Amino acid sequence: MKECYLEAVSLIERLHRLYLEVIKCELDTLKVEDINNVQALVLYNLGGEQISIGELTTRGCYLGSNVSYNLKKMVQYGYIDQVTSKHDKRSYMIKLSSKGMALCKKIDAALDKHVEMLESEGLTELGDLVVQLRKLEVFWGNTSTQKIRFGAVARKLK
Repeated sequence: MKECYLEAVSLIERLHRLYLEVIKCELDTLKVEDINNVQALVLYNLGGEQISIGELTTRGCYLGSNVSYNLKKMVQYGYIDQVTSKHDKRSYMIKLSSKGMALCKKIDAALDKHVEMLESEGLTELGDLVVQLRKLEVFWGNTSTQKIRFGAVARKLK
């Protein structure tokens, strides 16, 4: 069981890296050179909403990337618009520009093709995989929360 657990963790990381490579290939096919694969994933996760940077960060996995730097670049290249928050003038909300929306539509079309390809390859059990991964997510969330609680209790006992 431990071997399977460790292999699953390793696979999750490798699959994420491979997925970023797939996104890079799609960008290359579209001849998009002013944005990288992580930035494209950020755009896609932003979708049509106007949200805060904090909320965006919780939506996706951007390990090894500087979200603030990437957002600055995407604003610079016209993929994202910044809107000053109505409630706090020191912070701002972000949303896709028309250029960002256009790219997201192209990425979405590419993902539709991927889904068709998955089905033709016989990879139709992804729903079951998602159920298992969500359970793992809950387990890790509960484990990290318990560690924090146990740490606080241990400190109080000292």
